[in-house]
Amino acid sequence: MSRQNKSILKPYKAKPHKATAYKWLTMAFCWCVFCWCAMGVFTQSFAADMIMDSRGRKIEVKTPFKRIISLYGAHTENLFYLGLEDQIIGVSVNDVFPDQAKEKQKFSYHDDPEKFIGSMPDLVLIRPMIDNGYPQFVQQLEKYGITVVSLQPGTVTQMYDYWLTLGQLTGKQDRAQKMVSDFQEKITRIHTLTQAVIQKKKVYFQAIHTRMKTFTPGSMPIFALETAGGINVAADARASRNTNIAVYGKEQLLEKASQIDVFLAQNGIMNPVQKEQILNEPGFQIIKAIKDKQVFLIDENIVSRPVPRLYMGIVTIGKILYPDIFSQIMLKKDNE
Repeated sequence: MSRQNKSILKPYKAKPHKATAYKWLTMAFCWCVFCWCAMGVFTQSFAADMIMDSRGRKIEVKTPFKRIISLYGAHTENLFYLGLEDQIIGVSVNDVFPDQAKEKQKFSYHDDPEKFIGSMPDLVLIRPMIDNGYPQFVQQLEKYGITVVSLQPGTVTQMYDYWLTLGQLTGKQDRAQKMVSDFQEKITRIHTLTQAVIQKKKVYFQAIHTRMKTFTPGSMPIFALETAGGINVAADARASRNTNIAVYGKEQLLEKASQIDVFLAQNGIMNPVQKEQILNEPGFQIIKAIKDKQVFLIDENIVSRPVPRLYMGIVTIGKILYPDIFSQIMLKKDNE
């Protein structure tokens, strides 16, 4: 090979060129990694902007909803707790808590949809009972471009997710996360207190007196009872119609008569019972709690609703069962 040819080949084999190629390959690899990571972050963010309600609707939350009508008391209470008073344009006809709810326009699923449309909400929050019982009403709202979201948790774990979902719908994610963490911290403190209880009391928790119904294991009222240190004597109760309510007939209840130290009953719209009705119920006189006059009514709003006030329900039950222990936490609660 001639010297001329050798000189032509030298630049091709030059080391600087290999280094440049390596540099470009490295940069290309890093760019691919960056794009992959960015795509992962984007996918996570996109997924976080999508929710699925109890009916299976998929709602994309591009921006927080600003004009909200709530048709369930728990939604209303939680929205106020999230600091959304200005975004709430209407509430259910029965909503009286907090006090600010009394000043809001009242709505019902029995109303003509035109009333809703005229108020121009961008979100109507309902629960499955409305979805199942009044589908035409819901369809009319959706027909006019109103987003309808149906939510109602059945357990405490679902309650946490529900709070986070409300935060996501309204742009209050941080406040919703704080709701969850604050509640969990309080539960941890109560567990610490009840560990000192050596002999726990056995309790029957009535849901509906006239129909002889109790609550299912895992429901929020039973969570409140067990967190307060009580033992649910109706742990064998089975759900009726996929709800947190279970039929517990008188015969079934009286089989546990000698075990029941305390008889609790929720009291309110769902169970408008009086203590005398329970004490004088035929056959109940053989129940230990009835003989000992250990019958107590609990406001259903603080034991059956997925709201921060569930903590008040736990403390209220705890004070009934173990007053010496729970008097401490009541004092702390008052000072918070």
